[in-house]
Amino acid sequence: MSSAIIVHDVYKAFGKSDAGRFSWAFWRKASRGAESADQAPANKKSKVVAVDHVSFEVQPGEIFGVLGPNGSGKSTLIRLISTLLLPDGGYIQVFGHDVVEEPMAVQRLINRVSVEASFFKKLSPMENLLYGARLYGLGGRESRERIVQILTRLGLEKRSIYSPMQEMSRGMQQKVAIARALLSRPRLLLLDEPTTGLDPRSKREVQAVVRELREEDNATILLTTHDMVEAEELCDRIAIMDRGKVVALDAPSRLRGLVPPQNGRQPTLEDVFLELTGRELTTEGA
Repeated sequence: MSSAIIVHDVYKAFGKSDAGRFSWAFWRKASRGAESADQAPANKKSKVVAVDHVSFEVQPGEIFGVLGPNGSGKSTLIRLISTLLLPDGGYIQVFGHDVVEEPMAVQRLINRVSVEASFFKKLSPMENLLYGARLYGLGGRESRERIVQILTRLGLEKRSIYSPMQEMSRGMQQKVAIARALLSRPRLLLLDEPTTGLDPRSKREVQAVVRELREEDNATILLTTHDMVEAEELCDRIAIMDRGKVVALDAPSRLRGLVPPQNGRQPTLEDVFLELTGRELTTEGA
């Protein structure tokens, strides 16, 4: 069986200019031939490597987790897979489609949930999701039924489905973002810290829906999270990233075996994380 995701030797860096902002005046002169490109004013740039020659494969129907401290590159990796960023080196394939050469084919197979989800706040969840359904090419009647089904499964009361989004908490809005991603029944669902800001009960409801999506639709799911318990309970395998590199990749039970027991206590996934990265996992600014 072919892999759902192939990430091969992927490299991504971002440049930081020490010489100020880009000169549009220079660009206009150069475009008219007044200056050549090699006469450009010298700009000292330092590169920040976000993803450093990362390779792994994800199998169809697998829930694959990515853990990492702030700045480890996990969110950049999600954006690369979802075609929002282009890799500087290596390649990524999603169900056989190259993310650079066939971005539209990849986009038809995926959906993404992140902590930055945005909506028309004066509209209701139903109105927002119907708008999204039209973008996916879904019919109105079928979409209405599925929207109610997904949102109630995520714990929204029916009256909330028809109330303005601006009246909802951030956690409830995040549930609507998850529902929007599930509408299109994606073959690959990219979840970038989907339960951040949710209370414990809401987290469990979201996690149950993730499991159902894999079991009922055979969806492949790539999950980044700061919640060690969530990662261990949901994921078949977990990659731990640090400073842009994958420092460990295995099933949760095997990862725990990387650290010996201490004082008769079996190691947790958090113990493994601290041992491999030397840093605590925090929840802001990832």
